[in-house]
Amino acid sequence: MLDDTDRRILRQYMADPAIRAAELATRTGLNAATCWRRIERLKERGILRGSRAVIDWRKLGYEVEVSLRISLDKSVPRAFDEFAAEARLIPEVMEIQTLLGQVDIRIGLIARDMAHYQEIYRNRILTLPHITELDALMHVARIKTDETVPV
Repeated sequence: MLDDTDRRILRQYMADPAIRAAELATRTGLNAATCWRRIERLKERGILRGSRAVIDWRKLGYEVEVSLRISLDKSVPRAFDEFAAEARLIPEVMEIQTLLGQVDIRIGLIARDMAHYQEIYRNRILTLPHITELDALMHVARIKTDETVPV
């Protein structure tokens, strides 16, 4: 699927998504045209989907991070879809995951402080459709966050 050259490109790109093509070519031992063609091929195959800005939300005034574990009413055929559609509309929701097991959904959200979290929880989260159980986990520390993959 991937050869060593593709892996070198991906490792360098993950380490520095803002790297210029010429520098990426140098670091991977390729000429610029070959490197560019390889990147385009990785994009066409859906392996490399783009790059993005990583924003430190704490520097924007958000100090509270919470994970919500939610179980939904499974007797409602469109419960997942309806819940997700509404949850997507909450700006402070950073992530929505569906799970297998006792918990159906995990939501990651941020808030400026505990008063802001309480307002989001009462006015936005508790009004979401089809919730049968909800458990909040307050984040204390982030030990590891890494979206790089071992290539």
